[in-house]
Amino acid sequence: MDHITLPAGITQVPGKRPENMRNSSILTTSGLIGALSLVLLLGFATEAFAQSDRDPDDLPLLDLDRPIRLNFSGDWEKDFNRSDRWEDELNRLFQIRQERAASQRAGVTTRNVPRTSLGNLNLNSLIPRGTNIVDLARLAEYVSRQTTIHIEQDRNEVRIERRGEAPLICSIEDGLRETFRSEHGNEFCGWDGQQLVFITSLPDDLEISHRFDVAADREELRMVTSISHKGSAPFNLIQAFNRYDAGIDNLNCVLTVTRGRVCSQVTPLGEDRSR
Repeated sequence: MDHITLPAGITQVPGKRPENMRNSSILTTSGLIGALSLVLLLGFATEAFAQSDRDPDDLPLLDLDRPIRLNFSGDWEKDFNRSDRWEDELNRLFQIRQERAASQRAGVTTRNVPRTSLGNLNLNSLIPRGTNIVDLARLAEYVSRQTTIHIEQDRNEVRIERRGEAPLICSIEDGLRETFRSEHGNEFCGWDGQQLVFITSLPDDLEISHRFDVAADREELRMVTSISHKGSAPFNLIQAFNRYDAGIDNLNCVLTVTRGRVCSQVTPLGEDRSR
């Protein structure tokens, strides 16, 4: 067997690594760990310096002055099982109180106001008879007749579209603001917490309000319609909506009480039906 000559000062003990060589291995390992730590430290320092040198305009800013609103956007269809029927609500009111509205006394004249109608309801017919809860109930049913609602929302406003009606548009900012004015009345909108409220004032102190709120999971929407006349107790009608997929544009869908949502294919103009 060949003999290995050890350097001076290193003694060989049978079955063991020379002492000085073990110390040398420990020092080598410690050196590698130290070097790796230094590299990581330099990397963190470089990243921190790069972030501190970044343009502040590139960083996302939290606007504490802008209210945080729930997201109302989407397509919604009425849930008839969870929605009020105006006849049932009217009967409920009759059971808990006597009809407060009575015909005005004979000989009482009314001032001239612009003729205002909504569908087949003449709103001016409310004036000579005073506040009649039946008229308010019928009006509440009419203004909340839509079975589907489409809502768009961004950082600035909420837009509610209903078939056959002008869209309801409101800013997300706090405060009550006027959104429309004419000789027939004016419209306001604002926020009550996380509820979006629209108020329409019509001639002779007839007031219609819609109050919208959405569930946190954005699967359910509720609209409360309130009708009052000359400061009377309002008639309230609650309508519940569920989120649904509106589908493609060539489907025409109608929501019915008995059959639910019924859709039919829309034939594009100019298409040969015989094919």
